[in-house]
Amino acid sequence: MVGVAYDCLANPLGAVRSTFEKAVSTGSDPINFAGSDWGAVDLFRRFLFDDGGLSQVPILNSSTIRWIQPNTLVRFRGMVQDMLGNELYVGAYKDGSVWRTNKFVDVAQYPIDSCSETRIWERRMLYCVPVPGLNSWTEPPAVVYRSVDSTTQHGEKRQRLDESTDNMDFDVSDEGFQGSPSPKKLKEDGHPSPSQELTVEGTSSSMRMLPDVNRDSLPCLVKIYDCPESDMKLNEVFEFVGVFTFDPEFKVENDDDEFANGFSEDVLVQLPPNKVPRLHCLTHRKLAVQDFLPSSPTMEVKPNLVKDIRNALLRHLTAVLGNDGVAAEFLLLHLLSTVYSRVGTVAVGKLSLNLNCFNKESVPVFGPRLLLAIKNLLPFTHCISLTVDYLNTASLAPKKDYETNRLITGALQLAEGSHLIFDETQLEAGTLNSVGVENARLLKTLMEMQKVEYDFQYYKLDMDADVQLLVLSEGKSNILPADIVLPFQPSSVDLFEATAEALEAWRWYLATIRSLPHSIEPEIQKVIENDLVEAKQADRSIGTQDFSRLLTMGRLLSMSFGETSLSLEHWQMVKELERLRRERIK
Repeated sequence: MVGVAYDCLANPLGAVRSTFEKAVSTGSDPINFAGSDWGAVDLFRRFLFDDGGLSQVPILNSSTIRWIQPNTLVRFRGMVQDMLGNELYVGAYKDGSVWRTNKFVDVAQYPIDSCSETRIWERRMLYCVPVPGLNSWTEPPAVVYRSVDSTTQHGEKRQRLDESTDNMDFDVSDEGFQGSPSPKKLKEDGHPSPSQELTVEGTSSSMRMLPDVNRDSLPCLVKIYDCPESDMKLNEVFEFVGVFTFDPEFKVENDDDEFANGFSEDVLVQLPPNKVPRLHCLTHRKLAVQDFLPSSPTMEVKPNLVKDIRNALLRHLTAVLGNDGVAAEFLLLHLLSTVYSRVGTVAVGKLSLNLNCFNKESVPVFGPRLLLAIKNLLPFTHCISLTVDYLNTASLAPKKDYETNRLITGALQLAEGSHLIFDETQLEAGTLNSVGVENARLLKTLMEMQKVEYDFQYYKLDMDADVQLLVLSEGKSNILPADIVLPFQPSSVDLFEATAEALEAWRWYLATIRSLPHSIEPEIQKVIENDLVEAKQADRSIGTQDFSRLLTMGRLLSMSFGETSLSLEHWQMVKELERLRRERIK
Protein backbone atom coordinates (compact mmCIF):
# COMPACT_ATOMS: atom_id res chain seq x y z
CA MET A 1 0.00 0.00 0.00
CA VAL A 2 1.01 3.64 -0.48
CA GLY A 3 1.19 4.41 3.24
CA VAL A 4 3.97 1.91 3.77
CA ALA A 5 6.40 3.78 1.51
CA TYR A 6 5.35 7.38 2.06
CA ASP A 7 2.64 9.55 3.61
CA CYS A 8 0.66 11.26 0.84
CA LEU A 9 -0.72 13.79 3.32
CA ALA A 10 2.37 14.77 5.28
CA ASN A 11 5.02 14.00 2.68
CA PRO A 12 3.58 14.35 -0.83
CA LEU A 13 6.97 15.29 -2.27
CA GLY A 14 8.34 11.98 -1.04
CA ALA A 15 5.66 10.25 -3.10
CA VAL A 16 6.44 12.39 -6.14
CA ARG A 17 10.18 11.71 -5.96
CA SER A 18 9.76 8.01 -5.24
CA THR A 19 7.55 7.52 -8.29
CA PHE A 20 10.00 9.56 -10.36
CA GLU A 21 12.94 7.45 -9.23
CA LYS A 22 10.97 4.28 -9.98
CA ALA A 23 10.08 5.50 -13.48
CA VAL A 24 13.71 6.44 -14.24
CA SER A 25 14.97 3.14 -12.88
CA THR A 26 12.80 1.27 -15.40
CA GLY A 27 14.60 3.00 -18.25
CA SER A 28 12.29 5.97 -18.90
CA ASP A 29 14.06 9.09 -20.19
CA PRO A 30 13.11 12.27 -18.23
CA ILE A 31 12.90 14.11 -21.54
CA ASN A 32 9.66 12.20 -22.14
CA PHE A 33 8.13 13.47 -18.89
CA ALA A 34 7.62 17.04 -20.15
CA GLY A 35 3.88 17.73 -20.10
CA SER A 36 3.06 14.26 -18.82
CA ASP A 37 2.86 12.25 -15.62
CA TRP A 38 5.12 9.35 -14.68
CA GLY A 39 2.63 7.88 -12.19
CA ALA A 40 2.65 10.43 -9.37
CA VAL A 41 -0.70 12.02 -10.20
CA ASP A 42 -2.37 8.62 -10.65
CA LEU A 43 -1.08 7.63 -7.22
CA PHE A 44 -2.63 10.71 -5.60
CA ARG A 45 -5.92 10.27 -7.43
CA ARG A 46 -6.18 6.72 -6.09
CA PHE A 47 -5.40 7.95 -2.60
CA LEU A 48 -7.85 10.89 -2.77
CA PHE A 49 -10.80 9.41 -4.63
CA ASP A 50 -10.57 5.61 -4.53
CA ASP A 51 -9.28 5.29 -0.96
CA GLY A 52 -11.30 8.18 0.51
CA GLY A 53 -8.28 10.34 1.31
CA LEU A 54 -9.85 13.60 0.10
CA SER A 55 -11.80 14.11 3.34
CA GLN A 56 -8.51 13.95 5.27
CA VAL A 57 -6.90 16.79 3.32
CA PRO A 58 -7.16 20.14 5.15
CA ILE A 59 -8.60 23.16 3.35
CA LEU A 60 -6.21 26.09 3.08
CA ASN A 61 -7.74 29.39 4.19
CA SER A 62 -6.90 32.40 6.37
CA SER A 63 -7.50 30.39 9.54
CA THR A 64 -5.82 27.09 8.74
CA ILE A 65 -2.68 28.64 7.27
CA ARG A 66 -1.55 29.27 10.86
CA TRP A 67 -1.04 25.57 11.52
CA ILE A 68 -0.72 23.81 8.16
CA GLN A 69 2.87 22.76 7.60
CA PRO A 70 4.76 23.64 4.40
CA ASN A 71 5.28 20.84 1.87
CA THR A 72 2.14 19.00 2.96
CA LEU A 73 -0.99 18.18 0.97
CA VAL A 74 -3.80 20.77 1.06
CA ARG A 75 -7.01 21.74 -0.70
CA PHE A 76 -7.75 25.28 -1.84
CA ARG A 77 -11.16 26.39 -3.07
CA GLY A 78 -11.04 29.57 -5.08
CA MET A 79 -11.96 31.61 -8.12
CA VAL A 80 -9.44 32.24 -10.89
CA GLN A 81 -9.07 36.02 -10.64
CA ASP A 82 -6.04 36.42 -12.89
CA MET A 83 -4.08 34.21 -15.29
CA LEU A 84 -0.41 35.09 -14.99
CA GLY A 85 0.90 33.12 -17.93
CA ASN A 86 3.40 30.30 -18.12
CA GLU A 87 6.58 29.66 -16.21
CA LEU A 88 9.53 27.61 -17.42
CA TYR A 89 11.51 25.78 -14.74
CA VAL A 90 14.18 23.12 -14.35
CA GLY A 91 11.87 20.11 -14.12
CA ALA A 92 14.59 17.46 -13.96
CA TYR A 93 18.35 17.54 -13.59
CA LYS A 94 21.26 15.19 -13.06
CA ASP A 95 22.87 15.15 -9.63
CA GLY A 96 26.04 13.28 -10.54
CA SER A 97 24.71 10.19 -12.22
CA VAL A 98 21.27 10.37 -10.56
CA TRP A 99 18.27 12.08 -12.14
CA ARG A 100 16.19 14.21 -9.75
CA THR A 101 12.99 16.22 -10.25
CA ASN A 102 11.82 19.67 -9.18
CA LYS A 103 8.22 19.14 -10.21
CA PHE A 104 5.67 20.41 -7.65
CA VAL A 105 8.28 22.41 -5.67
CA ASP A 106 9.54 26.00 -5.44
CA VAL A 107 13.04 25.16 -4.24
CA ALA A 108 15.38 22.48 -5.55
CA GLN A 109 16.06 19.57 -3.23
CA TYR A 110 19.78 19.98 -3.88
CA PRO A 111 21.79 22.82 -5.50
CA ILE A 112 21.97 22.49 -9.27
CA ASP A 113 25.45 22.60 -10.71
CA SER A 114 25.79 24.87 -13.74
CA CYS A 115 27.27 21.95 -15.66
CA SER A 116 24.43 19.59 -14.79
CA GLU A 117 22.28 18.10 -17.51
CA THR A 118 18.78 19.57 -17.16
CA ARG A 119 15.31 19.30 -18.62
CA ILE A 120 13.26 22.50 -18.94
CA TRP A 121 9.52 22.09 -18.40
CA GLU A 122 6.56 24.46 -18.26
CA ARG A 123 3.77 25.19 -15.81
CA ARG A 124 0.91 27.71 -15.66
CA MET A 125 0.37 30.28 -12.93
CA LEU A 126 -3.12 31.21 -11.72
CA TYR A 127 -3.84 33.89 -9.14
CA CYS A 128 -6.81 32.57 -7.19
CA VAL A 129 -8.87 34.08 -4.40
CA PRO A 130 -11.64 32.79 -2.14
CA VAL A 131 -14.93 33.05 -4.03
CA PRO A 132 -16.13 36.68 -3.68
CA GLY A 133 -19.11 36.94 -1.35
CA LEU A 134 -18.66 33.42 0.04
CA ASN A 135 -20.91 33.00 3.07
CA SER A 136 -19.64 31.43 6.28
CA TRP A 137 -22.16 28.56 6.32
CA THR A 138 -20.46 27.06 3.25
CA GLU A 139 -17.26 26.30 5.16
CA PRO A 140 -16.80 22.53 5.58
CA PRO A 141 -15.69 21.18 8.96
CA ALA A 142 -12.01 21.68 9.71
CA VAL A 143 -9.66 18.76 9.14
CA VAL A 144 -6.72 18.47 11.51
CA TYR A 145 -3.94 15.96 11.16
CA ARG A 146 -0.68 15.58 12.95
CA SER A 147 1.97 18.25 12.64
CA VAL A 148 5.16 17.16 10.93
CA ASP A 149 8.66 18.51 11.00
CA SER A 150 10.03 20.16 7.90
CA THR A 151 12.39 17.18 7.61
CA THR A 152 10.36 14.60 5.73
CA GLN A 153 10.26 10.85 6.08
CA HIS A 154 12.86 10.41 3.37
CA GLY A 155 15.33 12.61 5.22
CA GLU A 156 14.73 15.46 2.81
CA LYS A 157 14.96 18.93 4.29
CA ARG A 158 13.55 22.05 2.71
CA GLN A 159 16.32 24.40 1.68
CA ARG A 160 16.22 28.05 0.74
CA LEU A 161 18.80 28.58 -1.97
CA ASP A 162 18.50 32.33 -1.88
CA GLU A 163 16.08 34.53 0.09
CA SER A 164 15.78 36.94 -2.78
CA THR A 165 14.83 34.34 -5.38
CA ASP A 166 11.94 32.01 -6.02
CA ASN A 167 14.10 29.14 -7.32
CA MET A 168 15.14 28.02 -10.75
CA ASP A 169 12.18 29.55 -12.60
CA PHE A 170 11.79 30.94 -16.10
CA ASP A 171 8.89 33.41 -16.18
CA VAL A 172 6.81 33.77 -19.30
CA SER A 173 4.54 36.79 -19.17
CA ASP A 174 1.38 36.70 -21.25
CA GLU A 175 -2.20 37.88 -21.21
CA GLY A 176 -3.67 34.73 -19.69
CA PHE A 177 -7.02 34.17 -21.33
CA GLN A 178 -6.22 36.54 -24.20
CA GLY A 179 -3.62 34.14 -25.50
CA SER A 180 -1.34 36.81 -26.95
CA PRO A 181 2.38 36.00 -26.87
CA SER A 182 4.84 38.06 -24.87
CA PRO A 183 8.60 38.13 -24.34
CA LYS A 184 10.03 35.59 -21.93
CA LYS A 185 11.97 36.47 -18.79
CA LEU A 186 14.53 33.93 -17.76
CA LYS A 187 16.05 33.22 -14.37
CA GLU A 188 17.90 30.01 -13.59
CA ASP A 189 18.61 29.03 -9.99
CA GLY A 190 17.51 32.51 -9.05
CA HIS A 191 20.13 34.29 -11.17
CA PRO A 192 19.51 36.03 -14.51
CA SER A 193 21.77 35.27 -17.41
CA PRO A 194 23.94 38.22 -18.57
CA SER A 195 22.28 38.48 -21.98
CA GLN A 196 18.81 38.69 -20.44
CA GLU A 197 19.75 41.06 -17.64
CA LEU A 198 20.28 43.74 -20.24
CA THR A 199 16.90 43.31 -21.97
CA VAL A 200 14.54 43.69 -18.99
CA GLU A 201 13.40 47.18 -18.11
CA GLY A 202 12.99 47.95 -14.42
CA THR A 203 10.36 49.93 -12.60
CA SER A 204 10.46 51.17 -9.04
CA SER A 205 6.67 51.35 -8.70
CA SER A 206 5.90 47.63 -8.55
CA MET A 207 6.21 47.36 -4.77
CA ARG A 208 2.97 49.28 -4.28
CA MET A 209 1.13 46.43 -6.02
CA LEU A 210 1.66 43.97 -3.20
CA PRO A 211 -1.74 42.41 -2.52
CA ASP A 212 -3.63 43.53 0.56
CA VAL A 213 -3.92 40.20 2.36
CA ASN A 214 -6.22 40.05 5.36
CA ARG A 215 -7.76 37.39 7.52
CA ASP A 216 -10.96 37.29 5.51
CA SER A 217 -9.38 36.74 2.10
CA LEU A 218 -6.31 34.61 1.54
CA PRO A 219 -5.16 34.52 -2.10
CA CYS A 220 -3.14 31.66 -3.48
CA LEU A 221 -0.75 31.36 -6.42
CA VAL A 222 -1.68 28.01 -7.98
CA LYS A 223 0.82 26.36 -10.30
CA ILE A 224 -0.79 24.02 -12.83
CA TYR A 225 1.00 21.12 -14.49
CA ASP A 226 0.23 19.10 -17.63
CA CYS A 227 -3.21 20.63 -18.16
CA PRO A 228 -4.62 22.11 -21.41
CA GLU A 229 -5.23 25.85 -21.17
CA SER A 230 -8.80 25.36 -22.36
CA ASP A 231 -9.60 23.44 -19.15
CA MET A 232 -9.59 26.61 -17.04
CA LYS A 233 -11.08 30.03 -17.63
CA LEU A 234 -11.09 33.33 -15.81
CA ASN A 235 -13.68 33.57 -12.98
CA GLU A 236 -14.28 29.82 -12.84
CA VAL A 237 -14.23 28.21 -9.39
CA PHE A 238 -12.06 25.18 -8.66
CA GLU A 239 -10.91 22.97 -5.84
CA PHE A 240 -7.17 22.46 -6.18
CA VAL A 241 -5.36 19.68 -4.32
CA GLY A 242 -1.61 19.94 -4.17
CA VAL A 243 1.60 20.69 -2.33
CA PHE A 244 1.47 23.79 -0.11
CA THR A 245 4.49 26.08 0.16
CA PHE A 246 4.65 29.26 2.22
CA ASP A 247 7.56 31.30 3.53
CA PRO A 248 6.49 33.81 6.23
CA GLU A 249 10.11 34.92 6.74
CA PHE A 250 10.73 35.80 3.10
CA LYS A 251 12.01 39.33 2.46
CA VAL A 252 12.51 41.05 -0.86
CA GLU A 253 16.00 42.50 -0.96
CA ASN A 254 16.36 46.02 -2.36
CA ASP A 255 20.04 46.73 -2.72
CA ASP A 256 22.20 48.76 -5.07
CA ASP A 257 23.00 45.91 -7.39
CA GLU A 258 22.92 47.17 -10.96
CA PHE A 259 20.38 44.50 -11.85
CA ALA A 260 18.26 44.82 -8.67
CA ASN A 261 15.28 46.25 -10.53
CA GLY A 262 15.65 43.97 -13.49
CA PHE A 263 12.90 41.67 -12.20
CA SER A 264 10.72 44.18 -10.38
CA GLU A 265 7.80 42.95 -12.49
CA ASP A 266 8.49 39.43 -11.33
CA VAL A 267 5.79 37.32 -9.72
CA LEU A 268 8.22 36.96 -6.83
CA VAL A 269 7.99 40.68 -6.09
CA GLN A 270 4.35 41.20 -7.01
CA LEU A 271 3.17 38.13 -5.07
CA PRO A 272 5.94 37.38 -2.53
CA PRO A 273 5.88 34.00 -0.76
CA ASN A 274 5.35 35.66 2.64
CA LYS A 275 2.13 37.26 1.38
CA VAL A 276 0.73 34.77 -1.09
CA PRO A 277 1.18 31.03 -0.50
CA ARG A 278 1.89 28.69 -3.40
CA LEU A 279 0.01 25.52 -4.23
CA HIS A 280 1.56 23.08 -6.71
CA CYS A 281 -1.53 21.39 -8.10
CA LEU A 282 -1.67 17.61 -8.38
CA THR A 283 -5.34 17.40 -9.28
CA HIS A 284 -8.29 19.78 -9.57
CA ARG A 285 -12.01 19.83 -10.24
CA LYS A 286 -14.40 22.57 -11.25
CA LEU A 287 -16.95 23.46 -8.58
CA ALA A 288 -20.61 24.36 -8.96
CA VAL A 289 -23.01 25.89 -6.45
CA GLN A 290 -23.99 22.40 -5.24
CA ASP A 291 -20.41 21.73 -4.16
CA PHE A 292 -20.64 24.47 -1.53
CA LEU A 293 -23.46 22.80 0.39
CA PRO A 294 -21.61 21.49 3.47
CA SER A 295 -24.06 18.68 4.27
CA SER A 296 -26.31 18.29 1.28
CA PRO A 297 -29.14 15.82 1.99
CA THR A 298 -29.30 12.77 -0.22
CA MET A 299 -32.64 13.19 -1.93
CA GLU A 300 -34.09 12.40 -5.32
CA VAL A 301 -35.89 15.13 -7.24
CA LYS A 302 -39.40 13.76 -6.77
CA PRO A 303 -42.32 16.13 -7.45
CA ASN A 304 -44.09 15.45 -4.14
CA LEU A 305 -40.94 16.03 -2.09
CA VAL A 306 -39.98 19.10 -4.10
CA LYS A 307 -43.47 20.54 -3.73
CA ASP A 308 -43.30 20.24 0.06
CA ILE A 309 -39.92 21.97 0.18
CA ARG A 310 -41.16 24.65 -2.22
CA ASN A 311 -44.20 25.40 -0.10
CA ALA A 312 -42.12 25.67 3.08
CA LEU A 313 -39.60 27.97 1.40
CA LEU A 314 -42.38 30.10 -0.07
CA ARG A 315 -43.95 30.54 3.38
CA HIS A 316 -40.54 31.58 4.70
CA LEU A 317 -40.00 34.14 1.94
CA THR A 318 -43.54 35.47 2.43
CA ALA A 319 -42.82 36.07 6.13
CA VAL A 320 -39.51 37.76 5.27
CA LEU A 321 -41.35 40.07 2.83
CA GLY A 322 -44.00 41.17 5.30
CA ASN A 323 -46.70 38.78 4.12
CA ASP A 324 -46.42 39.91 0.48
CA GLY A 325 -47.13 36.57 -1.19
CA VAL A 326 -46.90 37.87 -4.76
CA ALA A 327 -43.43 39.31 -4.12
CA ALA A 328 -42.41 35.99 -2.54
CA GLU A 329 -43.50 34.09 -5.67
CA PHE A 330 -41.46 36.35 -7.93
CA LEU A 331 -38.48 36.25 -5.55
CA LEU A 332 -38.51 32.44 -5.63
CA LEU A 333 -38.42 32.41 -9.43
CA HIS A 334 -35.61 34.98 -9.33
CA LEU A 335 -33.57 32.82 -6.94
CA LEU A 336 -33.92 29.84 -9.31
CA SER A 337 -32.89 31.75 -12.43
CA THR A 338 -29.66 31.05 -14.31
CA VAL A 339 -28.30 31.75 -17.79
CA TYR A 340 -28.59 28.39 -19.56
CA SER A 341 -27.92 29.52 -23.13
CA ARG A 342 -27.10 32.57 -25.26
CA VAL A 343 -28.72 33.57 -28.55
CA GLY A 344 -26.76 36.43 -30.00
CA THR A 345 -26.64 39.08 -27.27
CA VAL A 346 -29.60 37.58 -25.38
CA ALA A 347 -28.83 35.71 -22.15
CA VAL A 348 -31.62 33.14 -22.01
CA GLY A 349 -32.77 32.22 -18.51
CA LYS A 350 -31.90 35.36 -16.57
CA LEU A 351 -34.66 36.93 -14.46
CA SER A 352 -33.60 40.10 -12.67
CA LEU A 353 -36.07 41.59 -10.20
CA ASN A 354 -36.74 45.20 -9.16
CA LEU A 355 -38.78 45.48 -5.96
CA ASN A 356 -39.83 49.12 -5.74
CA CYS A 357 -42.08 51.27 -3.54
CA PHE A 358 -39.53 51.10 -0.73
CA ASN A 359 -39.34 54.19 1.44
CA LYS A 360 -37.26 55.48 4.36
CA GLU A 361 -39.50 53.64 6.81
CA SER A 362 -39.66 50.25 5.09
CA VAL A 363 -36.04 49.99 3.95
CA PRO A 364 -34.48 49.68 7.45
CA VAL A 365 -37.06 47.01 8.30
CA PHE A 366 -37.23 44.81 5.21
CA GLY A 367 -33.84 45.49 3.62
CA PRO A 368 -31.81 43.68 6.33
CA ARG A 369 -34.39 40.88 6.55
CA LEU A 370 -34.18 40.24 2.83
CA LEU A 371 -30.39 40.40 2.78
CA LEU A 372 -30.11 37.98 5.73
CA ALA A 373 -32.58 35.54 4.20
CA ILE A 374 -30.71 35.42 0.88
CA LYS A 375 -27.31 35.11 2.60
CA ASN A 376 -28.65 32.07 4.48
CA LEU A 377 -29.90 30.44 1.28
CA LEU A 378 -27.20 31.10 -1.36
CA PRO A 379 -23.44 30.51 -1.13
CA PHE A 380 -22.19 33.72 -2.85
CA THR A 381 -24.01 36.96 -2.07
CA HIS A 382 -23.19 40.67 -2.31
CA CYS A 383 -24.98 43.93 -1.53
CA ILE A 384 -24.04 47.29 -3.07
CA SER A 385 -25.58 50.55 -1.89
CA LEU A 386 -25.87 52.70 -5.00
CA THR A 387 -25.20 56.40 -4.44
CA VAL A 388 -23.89 59.13 -6.72
CA ASP A 389 -20.61 59.10 -4.82
CA TYR A 390 -20.29 55.33 -5.23
CA LEU A 391 -20.94 55.49 -8.96
CA ASN A 392 -18.42 58.32 -9.35
CA THR A 393 -15.61 56.54 -7.51
CA ALA A 394 -16.13 52.75 -7.64
CA SER A 395 -13.99 50.35 -9.68
CA LEU A 396 -16.60 48.03 -11.14
CA ALA A 397 -14.85 46.54 -14.16
CA PRO A 398 -11.55 44.64 -13.94
CA LYS A 399 -8.69 46.57 -15.52
CA LYS A 400 -5.36 45.44 -16.91
CA ASP A 401 -2.26 47.09 -15.44
CA TYR A 402 0.49 46.63 -18.00
CA GLU A 403 3.21 47.97 -15.67
CA THR A 404 2.75 44.97 -13.41
CA ASN A 405 1.10 42.70 -16.01
CA ARG A 406 -1.73 42.10 -13.54
CA LEU A 407 -5.50 42.17 -13.91
CA ILE A 408 -6.78 44.50 -11.20
CA THR A 409 -10.11 43.16 -10.02
CA GLY A 410 -13.38 45.10 -9.91
CA ALA A 411 -16.61 44.76 -7.95
CA LEU A 412 -18.30 43.02 -10.90
CA GLN A 413 -15.68 40.26 -11.26
CA LEU A 414 -17.87 37.56 -9.74
CA ALA A 415 -18.22 33.80 -9.90
CA GLU A 416 -21.02 32.09 -11.76
CA GLY A 417 -24.06 31.70 -9.52
CA SER A 418 -23.40 34.83 -7.45
CA HIS A 419 -26.32 36.92 -6.17
CA LEU A 420 -26.07 40.71 -6.13
CA ILE A 421 -28.45 43.13 -4.40
CA PHE A 422 -28.42 46.78 -5.46
CA ASP A 423 -29.89 49.10 -2.84
CA GLU A 424 -30.99 52.26 -4.67
CA THR A 425 -32.94 53.68 -1.78
CA GLN A 426 -30.07 55.99 -0.75
CA LEU A 427 -29.62 57.32 -4.29
CA GLU A 428 -30.27 61.08 -4.40
CA ALA A 429 -30.10 63.66 -7.16
CA GLY A 430 -26.58 64.51 -8.22
CA THR A 431 -24.15 64.79 -11.12
CA LEU A 432 -22.28 61.84 -12.51
CA ASN A 433 -18.72 62.40 -13.64
CA SER A 434 -17.13 60.40 -16.47
CA VAL A 435 -16.44 57.47 -14.12
CA GLY A 436 -20.03 57.52 -12.92
CA VAL A 437 -21.42 57.54 -16.45
CA GLU A 438 -19.18 54.62 -17.39
CA ASN A 439 -20.18 52.68 -14.25
CA ALA A 440 -23.86 53.26 -14.96
CA ARG A 441 -23.32 51.89 -18.49
CA LEU A 442 -21.51 48.83 -17.11
CA LEU A 443 -24.37 48.08 -14.70
CA LYS A 444 -26.96 48.47 -17.46
CA THR A 445 -25.01 46.05 -19.67
CA LEU A 446 -24.81 43.52 -16.84
CA MET A 447 -28.57 43.76 -16.25
CA GLU A 448 -29.55 43.50 -19.91
CA MET A 449 -26.98 41.10 -21.36
CA GLN A 450 -25.25 39.41 -18.39
CA LYS A 451 -21.86 40.64 -19.60
CA VAL A 452 -19.09 42.61 -17.91
CA GLU A 453 -16.74 44.72 -19.99
CA TYR A 454 -13.09 44.24 -18.98
CA ASP A 455 -10.76 47.16 -19.61
CA PHE A 456 -7.45 46.32 -21.30
CA GLN A 457 -6.60 50.01 -21.85
CA TYR A 458 -6.12 49.58 -25.60
CA TYR A 459 -9.36 47.67 -26.08
CA LYS A 460 -12.39 46.36 -24.18
CA LEU A 461 -13.41 42.71 -23.89
CA ASP A 462 -16.89 41.49 -22.95
CA MET A 463 -16.88 38.57 -20.52
CA ASP A 464 -19.99 36.45 -19.98
CA ALA A 465 -21.55 36.55 -16.52
CA ASP A 466 -24.26 34.62 -14.71
CA VAL A 467 -25.26 36.73 -11.71
CA GLN A 468 -28.70 36.98 -10.12
CA LEU A 469 -29.57 40.69 -9.80
CA LEU A 470 -32.07 42.12 -7.31
CA VAL A 471 -32.79 45.87 -7.12
CA LEU A 472 -34.45 47.62 -4.17
CA SER A 473 -35.68 51.12 -5.02
CA GLU A 474 -38.33 53.77 -4.29
CA GLY A 475 -39.56 54.01 -7.88
CA LYS A 476 -38.76 52.00 -10.98
CA SER A 477 -34.99 51.99 -11.37
CA ASN A 478 -33.71 54.10 -14.26
CA ILE A 479 -30.13 52.87 -13.92
CA LEU A 480 -30.85 49.16 -13.61
CA PRO A 481 -33.56 48.00 -16.06
CA ALA A 482 -34.76 44.73 -14.51
CA ASP A 483 -36.72 41.99 -16.27
CA ILE A 484 -39.46 42.23 -13.66
CA VAL A 485 -40.57 45.42 -11.90
CA LEU A 486 -42.87 44.76 -8.94
CA PRO A 487 -44.22 47.24 -6.38
CA PHE A 488 -43.49 45.88 -2.90
CA GLN A 489 -46.60 45.78 -0.65
CA PRO A 490 -45.85 44.42 2.85
CA SER A 491 -48.70 44.24 5.33
CA SER A 492 -46.98 43.06 8.52
CA VAL A 493 -43.62 42.58 10.21
CA ASP A 494 -43.77 39.00 11.41
CA LEU A 495 -40.89 37.15 13.00
CA PHE A 496 -39.26 34.60 10.72
CA GLU A 497 -37.12 31.73 11.83
CA ALA A 498 -35.74 28.64 10.16
CA THR A 499 -34.32 25.46 11.61
CA ALA A 500 -30.97 24.11 10.49
CA GLU A 501 -32.77 21.20 8.82
CA ALA A 502 -35.07 23.55 6.88
CA LEU A 503 -32.17 25.71 5.70
CA GLU A 504 -30.32 22.60 4.57
CA ALA A 505 -33.31 21.44 2.54
CA TRP A 506 -33.91 24.88 1.00
CA ARG A 507 -30.27 25.25 -0.02
CA TRP A 508 -30.38 21.83 -1.65
CA TYR A 509 -33.63 22.76 -3.40
CA LEU A 510 -32.30 26.05 -4.86
CA ALA A 511 -29.00 24.51 -5.97
CA THR A 512 -30.55 21.39 -7.48
CA ILE A 513 -33.71 22.70 -9.14
CA ARG A 514 -31.94 25.41 -11.13
CA SER A 515 -29.84 22.76 -12.88
CA LEU A 516 -32.77 20.57 -13.98
CA PRO A 517 -33.23 20.03 -17.72
CA HIS A 518 -36.43 21.51 -19.11
CA SER A 519 -38.49 21.44 -22.29
CA ILE A 520 -41.82 22.63 -23.67
CA GLU A 521 -43.97 20.08 -25.48
CA PRO A 522 -45.39 21.06 -28.92
CA GLU A 523 -49.01 21.15 -27.73
CA ILE A 524 -48.16 23.49 -24.85
CA GLN A 525 -46.01 25.58 -27.20
CA LYS A 526 -49.09 26.10 -29.40
CA VAL A 527 -51.19 27.22 -26.41
CA ILE A 528 -48.50 29.69 -25.35
CA GLU A 529 -48.23 31.15 -28.86
CA ASN A 530 -52.02 31.67 -29.05
CA ASP A 531 -52.08 33.30 -25.60
CA LEU A 532 -49.25 35.66 -26.51
CA VAL A 533 -50.97 36.68 -29.76
CA GLU A 534 -54.16 37.47 -27.83
CA ALA A 535 -52.17 39.43 -25.24
CA LYS A 536 -50.49 41.45 -28.01
CA GLN A 537 -53.85 42.25 -29.58
CA ALA A 538 -55.24 43.37 -26.22
CA ASP A 539 -52.19 45.48 -25.31
CA ARG A 540 -49.97 46.84 -28.09
CA SER A 541 -47.25 47.74 -25.52
CA ILE A 542 -46.41 44.06 -25.06
CA GLY A 543 -43.26 43.23 -27.03
CA THR A 544 -40.73 40.51 -27.69
CA GLN A 545 -38.99 41.04 -24.35
CA ASP A 546 -42.26 40.42 -22.54
CA PHE A 547 -42.75 37.16 -24.44
CA SER A 548 -39.23 36.06 -23.54
CA ARG A 549 -39.77 36.96 -19.88
CA LEU A 550 -43.04 35.02 -19.67
CA LEU A 551 -41.44 31.94 -21.22
CA THR A 552 -38.59 32.19 -18.68
CA MET A 553 -41.13 32.52 -15.87
CA GLY A 554 -42.96 29.46 -17.19
CA ARG A 555 -39.78 27.43 -17.29
CA LEU A 556 -38.76 28.50 -13.77
CA LEU A 557 -42.19 28.02 -12.24
CA SER A 558 -42.46 24.52 -13.70
CA MET A 559 -38.98 23.67 -12.46
CA SER A 560 -39.83 25.04 -9.00
CA PHE A 561 -42.26 22.12 -8.67
CA GLY A 562 -39.62 19.64 -9.81
CA GLU A 563 -41.13 19.26 -13.27
CA THR A 564 -38.94 19.05 -16.38
CA SER A 565 -41.62 20.15 -18.84
CA LEU A 566 -44.11 23.00 -18.74
CA SER A 567 -47.70 21.95 -18.03
CA LEU A 568 -50.87 23.86 -18.86
CA GLU A 569 -51.57 24.28 -15.13
CA HIS A 570 -48.23 25.96 -14.53
CA TRP A 571 -48.62 28.18 -17.58
CA GLN A 572 -51.95 29.37 -16.18
CA MET A 573 -50.16 30.15 -12.90
CA VAL A 574 -47.62 32.27 -14.82
CA LYS A 575 -50.44 34.23 -16.48
CA GLU A 576 -52.05 34.84 -13.09
CA LEU A 577 -48.79 36.08 -11.58
CA GLU A 578 -48.34 38.44 -14.52
CA ARG A 579 -51.91 39.72 -14.10
CA LEU A 580 -51.32 40.43 -10.40
CA ARG A 581 -48.05 42.21 -11.21
CA ARG A 582 -49.69 44.43 -13.85
CA GLU A 583 -52.46 45.34 -11.45
CA ARG A 584 -49.88 46.70 -9.04
CA ILE A 585 -48.09 48.89 -11.58
CA LYS A 586 -51.24 50.52 -13.01
